[in-house]
Amino acid sequence: MAFHHPGMSAHYHGQTAPASATFNFWTSMADLGRLVMRSRASHLRLRIGVALGLVFVGKLAGVWAPVVLGDSISRLSQSVGGGHGLNASYVTGALAYAGLLLVAAWIPFVRDAIFARVSQATMAMAAVETFRHALGLSLDFHQSKQMGALSRIIDRGSRSTDFLIRSVVFNIGPTAVELLLAMGVMATRLNWKFALTTFVTIVIYTVVTFRITDWRLSHRRELNEADSRVAGLSVDALINYETVKTFGSEERTVENYRKAMDVYVDASVQANTSLNLLNASQALILNIGLAIMTVMVGMAVSRQEMRIGDITMAIFLLRGLYQPLGMLGFNYREIRQAFIDMEQMIQLRAIAPDITDAADARDLPPIAGQGASVAFEHVAFQHDARSVGLNDVSFEIPPGATTALVGPSGAGKTTAVRLAMRLIDPKAGRVLIDGIDMRQVKQQALRGAVALVPQDVALFNDTLYANIAFARPGAGNDDVRAAADAAELGPFIDGLPKGMSTMVGERGLKLSGGERQRVGIARALLANPRVLILDEATSALDGPTEAAIQETLRKVKAGRTTLVIAHRLSTIVDADQILVLRRGKIVERGTHAELLAKTGEYAALWRRQTRET
Repeated sequence: MAFHHPGMSAHYHGQTAPASATFNFWTSMADLGRLVMRSRASHLRLRIGVALGLVFVGKLAGVWAPVVLGDSISRLSQSVGGGHGLNASYVTGALAYAGLLLVAAWIPFVRDAIFARVSQATMAMAAVETFRHALGLSLDFHQSKQMGALSRIIDRGSRSTDFLIRSVVFNIGPTAVELLLAMGVMATRLNWKFALTTFVTIVIYTVVTFRITDWRLSHRRELNEADSRVAGLSVDALINYETVKTFGSEERTVENYRKAMDVYVDASVQANTSLNLLNASQALILNIGLAIMTVMVGMAVSRQEMRIGDITMAIFLLRGLYQPLGMLGFNYREIRQAFIDMEQMIQLRAIAPDITDAADARDLPPIAGQGASVAFEHVAFQHDARSVGLNDVSFEIPPGATTALVGPSGAGKTTAVRLAMRLIDPKAGRVLIDGIDMRQVKQQALRGAVALVPQDVALFNDTLYANIAFARPGAGNDDVRAAADAAELGPFIDGLPKGMSTMVGERGLKLSGGERQRVGIARALLANPRVLILDEATSALDGPTEAAIQETLRKVKAGRTTLVIAHRLSTIVDADQILVLRRGKIVERGTHAELLAKTGEYAALWRRQTRET
């Protein structure tokens, strides 16, 4: 949904974002219309046409009903005045009046039943497209954004599309049609003064409504910000409850939540107070208009310029008009509030992803035996929040070879991994896979060729089977079990009452750190990648388990290129190449034996670790 805004000038978590979200009503509604047409609802055009037709018929019935009743009352008064009793004409008119009101009352229900699939499909499409866009944004964005707040942005923004459809298409527009019909009836059946009085009342009502509602926007924005803050704090605390409990911070966390709720309460009170002021002003204007109209028609009847039934017709026409007119203020508020709710979603959708497929991006060539070659050519990268990233780093991993990166924290090892997976792009130089710049490879193809086992494995709140199979959804049960066995998970799974159907909990917190890492290894093995990246993949395992998995990893490295981030040097002694990083540069390179012989940083680190053990 390509909502338009004046320009892009701010920098948002390393991404380009709009400086402000100034809405153009007609442009935004045109974009909403395009979203409706993309909704893929069944019989879309037919549903839209029938719904709009029903709206017109309902408004016409609502306006014509008071005319029928007024004429019936006039005829009845003449009949009674002539000494006659209740006649068939009045009964027929009264029944017609009731029938027209019934039609006007039923049509919105029929319309909603027909159009509900379209509005819900549109809301779902907005949510899906925004969710897809959010997943395509960079690591810096997601690491800077609270999950609860981001989820609320998507939820409120997508739901606002439903508000806009119902408010504009089925309330504001039909109200304008009903106003024109009612004024036409007044001008022809009464006189132009009544139509003018109605018009002036509505203009005053509309101006006051819009002015007060515009003033209320700041209160609504503050309420949304407070709501997002509360949601973000609660989700963060619940996800990280173990950390909260470990440091005995329950009361401190609750106190922060209470302060956020206090801000929310204040914002909510301000919003409700301003809403009450708006409602009181609207009621005053409408009732003054009704009083003036009633007096005018009464005077006309007393002068015998109108019939007695015209009083009923005028009052009922005006009251019938006031009902949707009263909703005009509500709908205007809904529209403006929907724009506020959509504001953050628009800003989110306006952020350009850092990593995108080039126009000429292509698939990787067919695999040729021993994995893929990976090469860094004069690569440089610097994070916004750090002074050091990588600086002029060059190395090559031949197909089937194992290269290990070692060095102190902040040396650039994790940055190198993210570059090798194209989660970030280099600021200078290039990273190649099988001789192709990764920026020229389709991301989908690259993700299928490279698999990562991180130090802290993140799992979904699903079954063990689903978490392992996530790497290859089409894998069979035997393949998933084989990957689990290869990661030394077999005995653990067999000891569970539900086996592979066991739920792992939020982020896998029902499992130990070692068990989570083994699930991560199984998931990577199931992906059958050309390049396997192990980022401290056995750091949370005990000695015997680590030895068993190291043996397994030695087996699965066959036919694959492997990049290892290692803290324990004992796990990389058989690496074909070891690179020692310090402050973003390679300061040493060679095999384990060659580096020990140099008696440099690697040798010093090896001596320190062997003494500790």
